[in-house]
Amino acid sequence: MHDSMGDYWIQASVIAALQEATEVYLVHLFEDTNLVAIYANRVTIMPKDMQLARRLHRETK
Repeated sequence: MHDSMGDYWIQASVIAALQEATEVYLVHLFEDTNLVAIYANRVTIMPKDMQLARRLHRETK
């Protein structure tokens, strides 16, 4: 890839690490989103469940 910033080469191990970290984050987020839906006596997650899960994560960090 060539652009105005120059040529960039990303090692496969870096891509694999980014993918792993992303998967861990998303699985954890969906687990917490599911818990929020269960707490609301629902079996289907909704956008508001994910918004609450994300907000709770930001407040605890």
